Amino acid sequence: MKQKEFSIPFSGLKQGKHEFDYNIDNTFFESFGYNEFNDASLELHVVLNKMSTMLELEMQTEGTVNVDCDTTSEPYDQEISGSMELVVKFGDEFNDENDEIIIIPHREHQVNIAQYVYEMLVLAVPQKRIHPGVLDGTLQSEVLDRLAELSPKEEKDNREDSDPRWDELKKLQTDK
Repeated sequence: MKQKEFSIPFSGLKQGKHEFDYNIDNTFFESFGYNEFNDASLELHVVLNKMSTMLELEMQTEGTVNVDCDTTSEPYDQEISGSMELVVKFGDEFNDENDEIIIIPHREHQVNIAQYVYEMLVLAVPQKRIHPGVLDGTLQSEVLDRLAELSPKEEKDNREDSDPRWDELKKLQTDK
């Protein structure tokens, strides 16, 4: 079973809320065969609400993952946060076809949340990973210099030499 420390034993717990805290590093992601992060430092807080017929899990996480910028390939720390609610019900056999409700057999005495935590964290990372230095212009990089050289130069002097065929249409936009 993946990540035994993410198996929460609920059978010995009283009804009510119980809290669990986890520190997640890159070995967690590597155990899933996921190697997109250079490093990870995340804190996960789980509140388990045990009721007579079901369990409610509220998961909240925040921290950083070190990823490579899509533009420059420079590594940087990407802040991420995420939250997820999960309802655990009891049935004849395990079923996780629904994203928010899982059914575990009556005989089970613990629930493993590792897969749900993994999915929540991977989805919390932006699709496009841009180094903050690219956005604010502080990153000095050969890749950025080369991209600047290759980008098309806009000739601002020729703006007055507009195409007369478009001039009539442009008047229509302003005549109201």
